[in-house]
Order: sequence, then C-alpha cells, then structure tokens
Amino acid sequence: MFKSARIKLTLWYLMIIMLISLAFSAAIYEVLTLELGRFSRRNTSRIESRLQDCIQSNSQPCFVPPPLIATLENIELVEETKNRIITSLIEINLAILIFAGGLGYVLAGKTLLPIQEMVLEQGRFITDASHELKTPLTSLKTALEVHLRNKKRTQKEADLLVKDSITDVNKLQRLSESLLELASFQAVNGNSHHQSLSLTEVVNEAVKTVSAFARKKHISLSVQKSEDIQLHGASEKLTQLLVILLDNAIKYSPHRTKIEVSLSKKADTAKVSITDHGQGIAQEHLPHIFKRFYRGNQSRTESGSYGLGLAIAQQIVKSHHGSIAVNSQVDKGTTFVVCLPIKKAS
Repeated sequence: MFKSARIKLTLWYLMIIMLISLAFSAAIYEVLTLELGRFSRRNTSRIESRLQDCIQSNSQPCFVPPPLIATLENIELVEETKNRIITSLIEINLAILIFAGGLGYVLAGKTLLPIQEMVLEQGRFITDASHELKTPLTSLKTALEVHLRNKKRTQKEADLLVKDSITDVNKLQRLSESLLELASFQAVNGNSHHQSLSLTEVVNEAVKTVSAFARKKHISLSVQKSEDIQLHGASEKLTQLLVILLDNAIKYSPHRTKIEVSLSKKADTAKVSITDHGQGIAQEHLPHIFKRFYRGNQSRTESGSYGLGLAIAQQIVKSHHGSIAVNSQVDKGTTFVVCLPIKKAS
C-alpha cells in the first residue's frame, strides 16, 4: 500500500517540478528568441547603413556584403542559435526529470514514513488489545459454559461463579479504561486542562492514594521535599502519573521494605524520583518497559497487570513536555526519575 502511495506521490512531485521547469524553459526561449530577432534586425540595419555610406562617399571601394546576402546569413545564424537553445533546454529538462524523479522518490518516502509508522503502531495496538481482551472474555465464557453443563450445580458454585465473573468483568473494565486513556493522548491538544499547580501537593496526594496498598505489605513511604515547586500542568494527570509509579514500586517490592520519594528543583526543571528496593528490572527489559502491553519477566506477567501503566505514565510526561527515565539493578531495586519543565511550554 505504501509503496504504491510513494510512487503516486513521487509522480505528483515530478509533475509539479516539470511543469515549473517547462514553464521557465518556455519563458527563457521566448526571451532569447526576441533578443536574437532584435540583434538580427540591428545587424542588418547596420550593414545597410554602412553600404549606403560607402556608396555616397565614392572615395574607396565598398567591401560590405549586399543586404540580401547579409540578411540570409543572419537568418541562418538566428535559426542555428534557436536550434541550439532548444537542444540545450531539452537536455536541461531531461536532467531535471531524472534528478527530480530520484529526489522526489526519496522525499516521498520521508513524507510517508511517519504515517507508515503510525499505521503500523495502530495495527500492533489493535492486535495486542484484541489479544488482551480475548483472554478474560474466553475465561468468562468457558466458566459459564462449564457451569451450564453441570446439572448438579449448587448455589455455592453459582455464587462462586458470579464472584469470579465479576472479577473478570472488573479486569475488562480496567483494561478498557486504560485503552481509552491511551487513546485520549492521540488528540492534538491532549485531553487535560493545564493550569498553575503545586507539585508538592501533587506528590502528597499520590502518596495518600497508595498508602493503604503500602500498609498491606508493611512498606513505608518516605517523602523528601525541598521548597514548594509551582509549575504549569494538569493536577489530575500528574497525580495519576505518580500513582502509577508508586503502585508499581509497591507491587514489585517485598514486604517490610522502604520506598523513597524525592522532590527537587534545578534551574527551570522539577525532578521527582521514586526509588524502591525490590526485585529490579533486567537490563534487557529496560528499553521496552514503556511499550504498551510489555510486562517483561514472569513475575510481572503473573501480577495480573496488562502492561499499560508505564505506557500511560510516559504519555502523561510527554503531554507536559517532560522526560521520564529508569535505572534498575536486579535484586537491588529500581528508580524512576520524572523531569518536568517549570515554565509553561510555548
């Protein structure tokens, strides 16, 4: 599809360039032929004038060619020059045709490359989303079919089935919400209203949100703050960003450990660091952890997550014109660092 589109776009580029080139060639030819005609007339007039002066003086022999011969010579010279001009213009246009064809093909490829990547990314997204949706739906369908075939089913079994079905539905709901969240970032201007906010308050709100989850695993949350930092952004989205990172840190940390959150400011950049002392991430997985549906090692696959959290976190950071990085060592822990510009992006 894209190869055909590239060829068509190249032909359009080539047609536009050649139309311009031919128009300029025609204009150049007209100007040059007018100048040649004027030169021919002036030359003939000069010869006739010299001949007339020579006849009137009678003082010396006249070697000026007769006007008719001079005119014929001028006409031949003009025609020969016109033919040379036409030949040169044809050669130039052929060279432009070849050069523009190659250049147009390269430019068409560069023009279509972002579109091709976007379409391929959308295709992968649809395939992955379909696969992730299929798993809980298949599980739910199988459980219901088995229950219906069981003629001796009891109320207790029915209650258990309903409970499991609700669990699967909740998973589907979380997945669909995450997919919608990712899709919302495809909008040109994003989906959030940015305003002045306190990053310190955002950090406090995120810590408060995950504190119950941390208490279940007896994990302490340590927050180190300097001065209050004001920036321009969406408070709800930034809170969601930090909740995702804190939730991941708690989820993959052992019981009775510590998670450290630090907030600092350097020049026009605010930096939030979240460090855990959990299982860590292998180096080969680090370049891929922000990809959609990527869950890396087996423990992350078994956690029940869909691998969309960090993808959403990255999109939130991008919508605030910031950056997110990760450093990790297996069995030692992981540190996520979020940098956000303090000044409003233009």
